[in-house]
Amino acid sequence: MDKKLWEKCVSFHGHECPGLAIGFRACEAAKEKLNIGFSKDEEIVCVTENDACGVDAVQVITGCTVGKGNLIFRNTGKQAYTFFRRDTKEGIRIVLKPSDREMTREEKMKYLLNAPLEDIFEFKKPRFDIPEKARIFRSVKCENCGEMAAENKIRLMEGKKVCMDCYEDYFRGWN
Repeated sequence: MDKKLWEKCVSFHGHECPGLAIGFRACEAAKEKLNIGFSKDEEIVCVTENDACGVDAVQVITGCTVGKGNLIFRNTGKQAYTFFRRDTKEGIRIVLKPSDREMTREEKMKYLLNAPLEDIFEFKKPRFDIPEKARIFRSVKCENCGEMAAENKIRLMEGKKVCMDCYEDYFRGWN
C-alpha cells in the first residue's frame, strides 16, 4: 500500500474510515487491472454506483471528477466502481464482496487496506459501454424563474421553456 497516497486521500476526505479504504483499494485494483494513472482530462472514466466516502479516493487517485465529466454518479446504492480507459476502450467493474465476518470499524479498515484485492472485490465486465465525453451545452433562460440552465435540462411546460426546478411533472401512477 502506498502510505503517502493513503494520507493524501485521508487529508482530502477529512478522516480515515472503511468507506475511504474501499475506494482507495478499488483504485489500486483499477490501476493494476487497466494500467491507468491520473487522468488530466477525460482519459479515464469512473462510473460510481454510490455517493459514499470511497468516491473521494477515486477523485484523488484517478483524477476523475464531476467537473471534468469523467466521474459519473449512477446511484444503485452498491459499493461498485466501473473504470474505463478511453484510448483502449477497456473497462472493468469492481464490486465489493459481501463479508459476514464481525469486525470493529478499525479492524475492517485494516482488513480493507491490507487484504489481497481478490479477497475484497469481484471483478466483472461492465454492464454498459463507456460514456461519451462531456458536452458543453448552451445556456437557456427559464421563462418562469429567470435562471439560466443547460439546454439539455430544460423542459417544456404550458408552452414555456422551464428549468427542472420549475417544471411540474405529470404523473398518474405509471409511465
